[in-house]
Amino acid sequence: MDAIFYVVRTGCSWRQLPKDFAPRPTVHWYFTWWHDDGTVERIHEALRGKVREADGRDGEPSAGLIDSQSVRTADTVPAATRGFDAGKKVKGRKRSIVTDTLGLLLAVHVVAASIQDRDGAKRPLL
Repeated sequence: MDAIFYVVRTGCSWRQLPKDFAPRPTVHWYFTWWHDDGTVERIHEALRGKVREADGRDGEPSAGLIDSQSVRTADTVPAATRGFDAGKKVKGRKRSIVTDTLGLLLAVHVVAASIQDRDGAKRPLL
């Protein structure tokens, strides 16, 4: 778990994982397994519920806020997954993020920057 948190917190690549942790293939295998079987999402939901309850709210949010942001990408990113946001003059991807009223993450959806906000926002709302 510490190795996964390290990669997430620092943003380093799996190959840059310090030798103090378990071997990179082992850490990556556990992360992939827990991601694919839904463990990561269940942990996130449980922790979000605890934070909301500690703030005196219901564990399940009843309202959400959505926003999008266009982000530049490197030229190495496949052209099929990036676009050009003419309004912001950004070539890359657009991420739509839904949070609850406390700012806790509910959903994320990433599309090419050329996708309109109204179209990119449909998926995380489903």
